[in-house]
Amino acid sequence: MILGAVLAGGLSSRFGSDKALADIGGRTLLSLAVDTLSGWCEHVVVTGRETAPAPTLPDWPRAGMGPLGGLAAALRHAADEGYDAVMSCGVDAGFLPEDLPTLLGGAPACLAVQPVIGLWPASSLQELEALLHAPESHSMNRFVDRIGARRVQIALPVANINTRQDLARLATHLP
Repeated sequence: MILGAVLAGGLSSRFGSDKALADIGGRTLLSLAVDTLSGWCEHVVVTGRETAPAPTLPDWPRAGMGPLGGLAAALRHAADEGYDAVMSCGVDAGFLPEDLPTLLGGAPACLAVQPVIGLWPASSLQELEALLHAPESHSMNRFVDRIGARRVQIALPVANINTRQDLARLATHLP
């Protein structure tokens, strides 16, 4: 079983407002991410927020840990509930490739250019917790390297919406 996790605990400082609630094509980025993962995963949670269109989890061990805090919360939940893996994406990813589960294959794997988008075995929780308690950099790339995740190259980049201009560019490509 795979748990979907939308990592939504960022501050949206470059965006200027809560980008999870930004509208694209009549939907919020948050609802788009939840709906997309719902098509591939048995259950979906949103980390780093108190309210969402899916159950929420606080980042672990605390807020402000970046995407790893959200992923740690999701992996802890997955381990507690008997899930095999977590498929994660950031709330700011926009539209994910339709064949993402196939691209990622077996866990651990992530998109090379956006490692927040990945498939993580629940068993990687211990390594992630060790990283979050270590004095070294708490980056997704460091976690990917520590667990030996495959970095998957894709032909078309996934949007990374950090500013209103990024959102406007993505919106121009909608049908």
